[in-house]
Amino acid sequence: MLNQKATEGDRTHDLAFTKRLLYQLSYGGADRIIQDGLEFDKREYNQVMPTEDCLNVAMISYHTCPLATLGGKDTGGMNVYVRELTRHLGKIGVHVDVFTRSQDEHVPHVLHDLGFGNRVVHVPAGPEIPLPKKELVNYLPQFTEGIQRFASEKGIHYHLIHSHYWMSGVAAESLKGAWNIPIVHMFHTLGLMKNRVASSEVELEGEYRISGERRVIKAADRIIAATPAEQAQLEFLYKAPSKKLVVVPPGVDLDHFYCIPPDESKAVIELCADCRMFLYVGRIEPLKGVDSLIKAIAILKEKGLMTQKPYSLSIVGGDPDASPLEMNAEMARLQRLCHELHLDDMIVFLGKRSQDSLPYYYSAAEAVIVPSHYESFGMVALEAMACGTPVVASQVGGLAFLVQDGETGFVVPNGEPEVLADRLSRLILEPGLSSRLGDQAAAYARDYAWPKITDRIMQVYQTIMPRKM
Repeated sequence: MLNQKATEGDRTHDLAFTKRLLYQLSYGGADRIIQDGLEFDKREYNQVMPTEDCLNVAMISYHTCPLATLGGKDTGGMNVYVRELTRHLGKIGVHVDVFTRSQDEHVPHVLHDLGFGNRVVHVPAGPEIPLPKKELVNYLPQFTEGIQRFASEKGIHYHLIHSHYWMSGVAAESLKGAWNIPIVHMFHTLGLMKNRVASSEVELEGEYRISGERRVIKAADRIIAATPAEQAQLEFLYKAPSKKLVVVPPGVDLDHFYCIPPDESKAVIELCADCRMFLYVGRIEPLKGVDSLIKAIAILKEKGLMTQKPYSLSIVGGDPDASPLEMNAEMARLQRLCHELHLDDMIVFLGKRSQDSLPYYYSAAEAVIVPSHYESFGMVALEAMACGTPVVASQVGGLAFLVQDGETGFVVPNGEPEVLADRLSRLILEPGLSSRLGDQAAAYARDYAWPKITDRIMQVYQTIMPRKM
């Protein structure tokens, strides 16, 4: 297996060189490559800086940084998407600067953590602390001014803007007017869809967001939808022009997320060899439906299934140890629910975990459960599948397309703990079922490898780029 991985890595490196060369030839950059005599080994490749003969992309992730620890209030699949897309664009010779609002004055404003000369630029806009999204809107003008100032100081000309989430799209609209370049946008979630599944007034998105989304749809040259379902939502709910829409799913890093033997993964996360673990990974908010999962575990316990072997549920995300005054309201509600259902001995809230540790958790689990009421795609599900772990997910949004029922896991009706418990009981009672579904899940996930997805994103870029840069 190790030799196979090394061979695959060599092929990927050669492919990156080929793609960069072809791309440079397409835009008249061959002379620079030949004159410089670049070999494109890793030491030299990492030192490549933006020039006028390569594609320069301004990637905008206004409200959250791609380098942030996952599992927080505003950190999740979008952070992973922006980070990994930027890294893989860098591998094929595309320069990307990711602009995000500075939330910590002690973090350097420019970081080179994404490789290949690509940068994360923390732009001061308002106080350099985390702020509620409603307040963030007020600092968008200051944010766009900071981006323009950075571009001017660095003497860099961007050829297109790729924005993420609606507020970034509003910033992109201003930059488009200043720079006269096209916008590619991805929403990741939609306000009208979130309002359709909101369980309380508190969860409703305000009209300021809905109108902002409509404004971005009008300004964008291309809109990337993660699934055909999201494409239909944009067309039906927002009347987005079909000619602007293209479906490209997120990718998964198969060099990071791959099958780890259960005994090795359990040892790393300090889970006993005989223990069986169900796993939830994600933000702790009502939209994620974790209460349905907890109720399903209560049903399994009542039937005596959780004690046939030592089964437990681990919940990764949020801050379970915060003080009562600072604790997320949903976290407090879920902890109370566990106590009321007498599940304190079967459910553990682990809090945030680094991206480096997640493959061990995924590989150690019997199944990863994604009980969301709404998911535009479902990055956690894809990562778990790449690690050879079956997924049990709500039949909503992108999850309904990603998880193949009975083949890579199970899809269940949204908000029905009884059905969820039934599928989990099958994994407990049927020997070899988890392994069989997991093997099929890993094979299916290979179609979502980031190099393949990056190729498709490049095709989108090329549809709106002028022939000469």
